[in-house]
Amino acid sequence: MLEVLLTGVGGQGTVLAAKVLAQAALRKGWQVRTAETIGMAQRGGSVVSHVRMGTQGEAVHGPLVAKGSADAIIAFELAEAVRVFPYLAPDGRVVTACTAIQPVSAALSKHPYRAQDALDCLRARLGEDGSVDAPCLAAAACSVGASASDGATRLGDHGRSARSSRLAVVDDKTLCQQLGTRKALNMVLLGRAASIGALPFTAEELVGAMAQLVKPQFVALNEQAIALGMA
Repeated sequence: MLEVLLTGVGGQGTVLAAKVLAQAALRKGWQVRTAETIGMAQRGGSVVSHVRMGTQGEAVHGPLVAKGSADAIIAFELAEAVRVFPYLAPDGRVVTACTAIQPVSAALSKHPYRAQDALDCLRARLGEDGSVDAPCLAAAACSVGASASDGATRLGDHGRSARSSRLAVVDDKTLCQQLGTRKALNMVLLGRAASIGALPFTAEELVGAMAQLVKPQFVALNEQAIALGMA
């Protein structure tokens, strides 16, 4: 059984990403069940999608991921990753975008939401060996005037996370700039999760599932997004 929790803010494509995972599982002959909490999506609130797949041919009797059971959390926003962290299994992995989205409550508060705080929380909970993308730490630190050098590990030209880490923080700003849009961030994150082994799908399997769910004119863009995430 593979249990995945996807979380983000309304309008980021969380539900579509969950549907792509479900379709990819069905194409492999696995039983799969999904559920979403989308009531606040149109107001920029939290969106959470549950995906449970019977990867060994077992029956899946319910759609909801229990706390402490998620093999993978895929977060489209840092604070949302922290919010659902109690669902992560002891050996589960977290893949998250690093761009913070300020909620209205934070904008009106005397205590603003700081991206670096969310990153520090994730790193502390996942252990000091959890490396993150150096550009993400730099961007987060820049927004709060903090240092980004502590614990950051740059690997290769793209500064991507270590594949063995339980925490993969994606430089979504740079990758979405390459795509020319943030609307394909969901496919970028699915590609990255697959590339580190958090999802049991190849790029071709994700593309095949995605192509069945999006309009033909958007297939090429989303295929490019998956490839960027896998790179």
